[in-house]
Amino acid sequence: MSDTPAQSPAPTAEPTPPFRAGFGRRHWGKLTLLTVVLVPLIGMSLWVGVTLSYTYSEGTRTGYVQKLSHKGWMCKTWEGELAMTTVPGTAPQIFNFSVRSDSVAKEIEKIEGAQVQLHYKEHRGVPTACFGETTYFVDGVRGTK
Repeated sequence: MSDTPAQSPAPTAEPTPPFRAGFGRRHWGKLTLLTVVLVPLIGMSLWVGVTLSYTYSEGTRTGYVQKLSHKGWMCKTWEGELAMTTVPGTAPQIFNFSVRSDSVAKEIEKIEGAQVQLHYKEHRGVPTACFGETTYFVDGVRGTK
């Protein structure tokens, strides 16, 4: 045997992890921001689509349009009131409605002051007032008499 001390093996470098493109530290912030913005936006879009395509109820109301105005900051909609009376001389019941179509609103304006029949669809659960302030959306109008 020899008197020389045994040499320890040379230290080996640790293997580097495989390269993962696009997932560096600075990309996680962008991915998180994208997720925080896109997921609620997609969810909101789906919810609006479902609530506006599903009709909870529909029908007609007859009375006198006493108010119709085009209002809103960014999303302009037509908002109106229909006074419905059962017997002349009694207090009218007010039906608040929204109109999304400019052509229907113009038809209502033409026969305002006379008795009208409004056809509406009720859409419950619409998450924003951007589509209308009420749940009743008028899509047709007809003058009576």
